[in-house]
Amino acid sequence: MGFDLDALRAALLQHGRVCRVVIAAIRGSSPREVGAAMLVWDQGQSGTIGGGALEFEAAETARKQDKKTRISTHALGPDLGQCCGGSVTLVSEIYDMADFARLDTEVILRPVTPEAATSPPLAVKRQLAQLRAQGQRPQTQLIDHWMLEPVHKPQQDLWIWGAGHVGRALVDVLAPLPDLAITWVDTATTRFPAHVPAGVTILPGQDPSLLLRHAPVNAQHLVLTYSHELDLALCHGLLLHGFSFAGLIGSATKWARFRSRLAALGHSPAEIARITCPIGTPALGKHPQMIAVGVAAELLARAARTEIKEERRA
Repeated sequence: MGFDLDALRAALLQHGRVCRVVIAAIRGSSPREVGAAMLVWDQGQSGTIGGGALEFEAAETARKQDKKTRISTHALGPDLGQCCGGSVTLVSEIYDMADFARLDTEVILRPVTPEAATSPPLAVKRQLAQLRAQGQRPQTQLIDHWMLEPVHKPQQDLWIWGAGHVGRALVDVLAPLPDLAITWVDTATTRFPAHVPAGVTILPGQDPSLLLRHAPVNAQHLVLTYSHELDLALCHGLLLHGFSFAGLIGSATKWARFRSRLAALGHSPAEIARITCPIGTPALGKHPQMIAVGVAAELLARAARTEIKEERRA
């Protein structure tokens, strides 16, 4: 989660003036987390701070807002009749292209109330210095009337090999997820659809396996090309190159044959077992969208487990 500069820029180019509404703080339960944001303009909006009465009221207020910055706190139960029992503090800010040009590319730090000091609080400066020294990103937070948000950058590289029906369904399902940087590979530009979601990088190559060297060694991969031979070449290349996750579409029979052929290519059983096959949730069915939903759930569950492990180590 972070300040999405790309989304704000696109909205400004299309609508000229945009109000960005972000959850700055919460107490108790809330429909969304701190840092969740939406963009609002005269005739529409994008993003979400949780839907329901809170979002409806915040969007209507944002369209009427005349001050550059507004901060408000909402008791979700008493004020809005929502089931959540907590309260949410919102920061609503008006942007135009001149404002956008002044934004930092790493951390967006600004005062949001008249009571804010003229320079960032010492606690904020110390926190940023410590995190930079450790190579870590700050968390979105409201500190002493100053709002701190890291600029959003996808944290996980995902390479999708194949632009057939399942590949297209996967991209449609996964592209909206904020923390994925998707690279989509196939043998020719004609293999891809006319419309590709924003933020997805197209990478055509006559021999896709040669493109593996461009993938980060900690990337995730989904292999689902039109050719079993190409799938095998990619699995072989991935085992030589390195990855954090590799999933292969296929049946138990296909995987048994691949294990045998990969072993003949010199890979140990432990190495081969790092590849997941089949991918997704077979019980959901074989329709491309069903496969995509199952794979998305698998990747999200895996990310959640990794995050929990990292928090425990910390």
